[in-house]
Amino acid sequence: MYQNYKIVRGLTVFSVLAAMAVSEAFAADRTIPAGYYNRIDGKREGDLKTALHNVIYSHTEVSSYSDLPKYFQRTDMYPGTRQWWDMYGNIPLYGPSFSGLNREHSLPKSWWGGSTTIPAYVDLNHLYPSEAKANQAKSNYPLGVVDRSTSVRFDNGVSLVGFAVTGQGGGAAYVFEPDDEYKGDFARTYFYMATCYQNLTWKYTYMLSNNLYPTLNGWSQELLLKWHRQDPVSQKEIDRNEVIYSIQANRNPFIDFPELAEYIWGENKGDAFILSEHEGGADTSGKPVLITPVQGMELDFGEVAIGRSNVAKLHLLGENLTGKTLALSIYDNAETKDAALFSMDDGNQRFNASVSAVNSQDGLWVNVTYTPTSVGSHSTRMVISGGGISGSLGIGLTGQCLPEPVLTAPTANDPTDVTTSSYTANWTPVEGEVVDYFVVNRTRYEGGAASTEQLVAEENSLEITEFSGSESYTVQSVRLGVYSPQSNVVFVGQNSITGVDNSRTFGLRRHPDGVMLTGSDVIGRIMVYDTTGRLILETEDSRNGDVLELNEGIYFIRSIDCGKTLRIVISEF
Repeated sequence: MYQNYKIVRGLTVFSVLAAMAVSEAFAADRTIPAGYYNRIDGKREGDLKTALHNVIYSHTEVSSYSDLPKYFQRTDMYPGTRQWWDMYGNIPLYGPSFSGLNREHSLPKSWWGGSTTIPAYVDLNHLYPSEAKANQAKSNYPLGVVDRSTSVRFDNGVSLVGFAVTGQGGGAAYVFEPDDEYKGDFARTYFYMATCYQNLTWKYTYMLSNNLYPTLNGWSQELLLKWHRQDPVSQKEIDRNEVIYSIQANRNPFIDFPELAEYIWGENKGDAFILSEHEGGADTSGKPVLITPVQGMELDFGEVAIGRSNVAKLHLLGENLTGKTLALSIYDNAETKDAALFSMDDGNQRFNASVSAVNSQDGLWVNVTYTPTSVGSHSTRMVISGGGISGSLGIGLTGQCLPEPVLTAPTANDPTDVTTSSYTANWTPVEGEVVDYFVVNRTRYEGGAASTEQLVAEENSLEITEFSGSESYTVQSVRLGVYSPQSNVVFVGQNSITGVDNSRTFGLRRHPDGVMLTGSDVIGRIMVYDTTGRLILETEDSRNGDVLELNEGIYFIRSIDCGKTLRIVISEF
C-alpha cells in the first residue's frame, strides 16, 4: 500500500505534528472488511471492472444534498483541527460554518445530465468542499494539464483553469488542473466514478465513453494513470475512505488496492487479479460474515421538517450467512425513548430479512423511515443478529426535526454575460431566510414548443450553457425539501447578448491549410465546432488574415465578439 502524508496549509508546526499523530492513529484502524472484495477474485480487465461495480454501486445514500456540509465535517477537516481541508483553494476557512465553500461534484453532475435522483448526486466518494470561486471557475471542465504558454483563465495558487496541452481536454473549451499534491486524489476519484457508475449514459464525453469497459477514453486513461503513479495514496485518502465506509457502507477500491488501476487500464491489463496475492485480500475462512452494514455505522436522516418523513435505504450484504433470517430490531436508548419515530419496511420496529437475499450478489435493501412528531434531536439504535454471525451488530439512527420553514420567493434579476452560447442567471434571495440551495427553472422555446428543466445552484447566480437563443428562467429557494413560490420570470433572447461589437465584420475564405479569417482588423474570439457539436479549436485574439488549420470536413465557426456563426465545408482542392 502506498502511503504519504500531504502538506497541511495554514497550520503551525505543532498543529502539523498533532495532525500527523491523529492520522497515524486512524491508519492503525484501517481494515478492509472480511469478504468485501471476494467477488473480484480472479477477474481481469472488463470483468474485473464490472465485478468492482457490483461491489461498490449498491450503498447507503447520505440523507440529503443539503446535509453534505455536516458529513464533510467528518471527512474533510484537517485532523485535530476545525479547518476545512479544501483541495481547490488555500483560503483558511473553519467549521462548522460552510461560508465561502461549495459542495463540489469533482466529476461534474452535468456530465450525466444533472439528475438529482441517482446515487452519484450525493456520493461522498466524489464530493468535496471547494472554495466557491474555484468551483465556479472549474465549471464542468475535464481534468487536464493547462498549457502555461497561453493565458491562464483562473489561478488561485492551487487550482488552474486554462487551455489544455495538445492531446488533452476531449474537445472542452478549458481544463481544470489541480495542485500536484492532489492529482492522485482526483485520479482515484475518477477511477471510482468510472467504475461505480459505468452504467450511466454520459451527456458530456470529454473523459468518459458510453460503455462498460474501459469507460475512460484513451487520453484520460493516460493522464489519470500518470497522476495516480506520481501522487500515491495519502493518509488523508485512507482516513477519508474509512469514514465514508462508516457512512455509506461502500469503499473506493483504488485506495484500498491502488494496483487495481494497472489491472484494469494500465501495465497489468490482461492479468487476473488474485486477491490472495495482495495485502488485505481474500477472506478464505468460509465463516458467516455480514459485509454491510458496518458495526458502529450511523444512519443519519439529517434535518426534517415536522409533519414530513425522511426515508433512508439500508443495504444488507453478506457471505456464507446461515439459517433463514437476519433479525433487525430498533430499540430505545437508555437516554432516549425515540424508537417509535423510526420504522422499517413493514412499519414496525422489527423486521426479518431473508438470509438467501442478503447472501445474493445484489444483497437486500431495507427502507428505514424517520417520522418525527416533535421538534428536536432524536436518536435510537438498530441491532442486527442471526445468520450465524458472532454476537450482534449495532447501527445508530439519528435525525433532527425542525419547524416547517416558511419561504418567500426570491427576486430574479436580468441575466449577465450573455453570449450566443451562454449566459449567467442572477437573483436576489430574501434577506434573513435560511436556504439550503436554489433551483433555477430554465425554459427553452424551440420549434414552437417549450421545455423546462431544473438546475441546482448554491450561489446567487448560475452559468447557463447551450443557450438556445430564446428562453426564460425563474428561481426558487429550497429548505428542508420545502420549495418557495417561484420568482418573477426573466426572459433571455438574442437582444440580451452583451459584448457584441456590431462594427466588426467576420467572414471566411478557403486556404490550402484550412480556412482564412476575413473582415475587421480585430475579429476577437473564435470557436470552431464539428458536426457533432464538439469544440475542436478556440482562439482568443483572432485577426483578419489569420489561418485556422483544419482537416477536410464540415465546420461551424463562431465569432463570439461579432455575434455571428458561419458554416463551411473544407474538401481537398
